[in-house]
Amino acid sequence: MTTRKIMASALLSGLAGFCSLAQATDVFRLEGFGAVSRGMGGTAVAHDVGPAGMMTNPATLSLMQEGDQVMGGLDLVTTDIEVRNKNTGESVSSGEHGSNRGPYAAPEVAYTKRFGDWALGVGAFAQGGLGTEYGTGSFLSRATGGLNTGLDNSSRLLVLNIPFAASFKVTDKLSVGGSIDAMWQGLNLNLLLGADQVGSLLTSGRATGSLVPVLAGLPDLRGAHFSLTKNQPLGSGVDSWGYGGKLGVLYKATQETTLGASYTFKSQMDDMQGDATLTAVDGVAGQIPLKGRITIQDFQMPAHVDLGISQRLSTQWMVTADVSRVFWKDVMKDIKVAFVADGGGNINILLPQDYKDQTILSLGTAYDLNEQLTLRGGLRFASQALRSSTLFAVIPATPRTHLSAGLTYAFSKQSKLDFAYSHAFKETMDNNSLPNTSAPIQVSHAQNNATINFRYSF
Repeated sequence: MTTRKIMASALLSGLAGFCSLAQATDVFRLEGFGAVSRGMGGTAVAHDVGPAGMMTNPATLSLMQEGDQVMGGLDLVTTDIEVRNKNTGESVSSGEHGSNRGPYAAPEVAYTKRFGDWALGVGAFAQGGLGTEYGTGSFLSRATGGLNTGLDNSSRLLVLNIPFAASFKVTDKLSVGGSIDAMWQGLNLNLLLGADQVGSLLTSGRATGSLVPVLAGLPDLRGAHFSLTKNQPLGSGVDSWGYGGKLGVLYKATQETTLGASYTFKSQMDDMQGDATLTAVDGVAGQIPLKGRITIQDFQMPAHVDLGISQRLSTQWMVTADVSRVFWKDVMKDIKVAFVADGGGNINILLPQDYKDQTILSLGTAYDLNEQLTLRGGLRFASQALRSSTLFAVIPATPRTHLSAGLTYAFSKQSKLDFAYSHAFKETMDNNSLPNTSAPIQVSHAQNNATINFRYSF
């Protein structure tokens, strides 16, 4: 077993008490890390959010108290996703149709140490992902001509980030920080494409390979189904390792005002690989499964730049604001699929996505009610990165607006419990276009997120 596989097995085993990953909010990215940030609209660039600060601006680790701190936590997300067939009025909801979807849970664990002008940290965080499960009996499982296939339509993407972070206090006003992040991602996908979708991919040059004439030569081709999935709480049909990193700076302009900036680099992930089955669906010959190996090529997490400010209005009251620009256009033009059958033959498919870059505004506030209790609230607004013409039912990463609230209760100076709740307001999007849908669809998506962390300083 390779070193990477040993690392993956150890990490996933350590997370085995959790369900699958939370549905992300900012496309495939979670909208904040740690309950302190989440309760304040995801702001984290220019104020102390504890050890979770290493996921947004590592320089904020210099704001922590001298000594050691450990954090453990959990996100729990429930989604409300519905897809409606605009021609027939039928609808299907994403729900409990399998073993590896919803409600979704994501881990957050970290350790930091601040000594003198230095602060160091290491953690393991769910960075993002998505999850849907539509089962085998909906209109999404019908091939061209209304043929019921009984084939699954579902998805689950999990991205884990393991940052090794450091921050240095250059002066009383200026701190700089950075991290090198080990990253792992895994994908489960079941996707049925109707014959018209397959035909659209062929005529546009998006489907090539020696299996193309084989599919075209079937007497009554109705569709093609890709299955790359493990129906397990943490299993992934394809996965890969890679790395990323961040740089950050923090400047205390006045005693009450702090400015921050950070840059997260585009990930450098290996291609995701694993076993898969391509099933040709024919009206005469029936279902013809071809087992083989599949590769999802060059699937990356985007670079983004974050600017933030925190302002103390009094000794008890603070307000924060972050502005982020996420460069999705650079990483999500197409989903690149390469399949090689065990018996010979291959097919390469480019599924169009054509995402737009995304701008996000986050606003937060915190009020120290007393020495034990801090109350928080926040808002988060994002531009839409997805295009309706390339929306997939199994990738409904559309929510853009959040309202959040949270609190911290200090049991003592050493131990604190953080909690946050956020609601993603329902977002609705239509797609009437080949090749990503056959029937015209309308997808609506809302969700609720509860986050809890325990922090202990020593």
